[in-house]
Amino acid sequence: MIAGIDSHALIELTALAAVSGVFGGVLAGLLGVGGGIVIVPTLYFALTLTGMDPALTMQVAVGTSLATIVFTALSSSYGHYRRGALDMALMRRWVPWIVLGVIFGSLVGGYVSGWVLVAVFATIAMIVALDMILRRPHDAAEPRGFSTPVWAILGFLTGAISAMMGIGGGTVGVPILNFLGYDIRRAVGTSAALGFVIGVPGAIIYAATGLGQPGLPPFSLGYVNLFLAAIIIPLSTWFAVYGVRLAHSIDRRRLRMAFGVFLLLTSLRMWIDLMTGAS
Repeated sequence: MIAGIDSHALIELTALAAVSGVFGGVLAGLLGVGGGIVIVPTLYFALTLTGMDPALTMQVAVGTSLATIVFTALSSSYGHYRRGALDMALMRRWVPWIVLGVIFGSLVGGYVSGWVLVAVFATIAMIVALDMILRRPHDAAEPRGFSTPVWAILGFLTGAISAMMGIGGGTVGVPILNFLGYDIRRAVGTSAALGFVIGVPGAIIYAATGLGQPGLPPFSLGYVNLFLAAIIIPLSTWFAVYGVRLAHSIDRRRLRMAFGVFLLLTSLRMWIDLMTGAS
């Protein structure tokens, strides 16, 4: 038993963390989302079983998710790289601005109320879901050219939003790149690599801003829980390989719909949590 958490809650917490690792890994490879879109709401729900202060629950879920994304992104992005779906030129153009956004978003996320992070998560997930479900894809992908300031703004927003949601770059990056004319598989592959860029500085900042915070669960380094991360990382890393295989074996429309429907369900769940928990 871990000190401060009863054995029944510990078993449920461990089981939910394992489930989030499996499904998060598959979705990381399939959709380039880093797995956080599954891990964050699952950990958010699981941590409530410990009797933890609800105002801190989202920060721990986000911080821990970002730590796991580092490893999941390495696994899934390597798989996409081997299949030629990672755009290195785009990475060089976008990464500096994304890192700046991650730093900003992580600092904000580490100090605001957890309910603010829940609202950000639910809102962005809903917008992206509707876009992916309703917008008709292009028949032939043709990347559009934009000036450096436009790429800078898009990169900063992608990094900041992802850091506040505890997710890889795919949830925001995939629809943006697809809208800009990038093939959905290339957008997914490149966004998978962006998860590493987002996860490293994001996890470090959430760990630092949460140091000394009272009420955190055992084995927490700031807002990053090492116990949960140790369960999730091996599973998400392993199953990301299977997600990559799925991403390159189904058609683009089905991939977009799968992404959109999942985000829609996730958003609805988080809005329910927000309305019931914050009231």
